[in-house]
Amino acid sequence: MDKKDLQEQIIQNYQADEKMMILIFAQWCVNNGLDPEELYLSAYPGQKGNHALREAIELTVPKEEAGEVPDNTVLGALSLFGNDDLAFIVSEEIRRRKRKGDAE
Repeated sequence: MDKKDLQEQIIQNYQADEKMMILIFAQWCVNNGLDPEELYLSAYPGQKGNHALREAIELTVPKEEAGEVPDNTVLGALSLFGNDDLAFIVSEEIRRRKRKGDAE
């Protein structure tokens, strides 16, 4: 494998991993009754109509059919790809959910 092929493979792997991170985020939102696009826009207001997010949303399944997506998994995936603003918004939602659970 020459250098150009290796670079292309690295880029393809990164893009596939990034799509998986977006899907993890979108499914976590669905599982927690949240709108993935709304949360995403809270973190990145200038990025309305994110194509990759829309593709991921189409791949999500209803909460009842999905496996659990732990909070730490979504936060770790977002942090791994430098989505710190979105990770902050997700953290706020986790805190809100926990406060609501404590109140019940």
